[in-house]
Amino acid sequence: MVKTTVFLSDMKDFARMNGIYEAEFEGHKPARSTVQAARLPLDALVEIECIAEL
Repeated sequence: MVKTTVFLSDMKDFARMNGIYEAEFEGHKPARSTVQAARLPLDALVEIECIAEL
């Protein structure tokens, strides 16, 4: 993973999302942007877009 963009429906969820994010990437730290979105598809709480290098 090279870069991710995290879209949150509420920035109050950032700390919780960040803990899960760090656990899933297990020490690997790709570049990341996090933004709040007014509304996500299907009323999701979080959406993550990833750019990966093969």
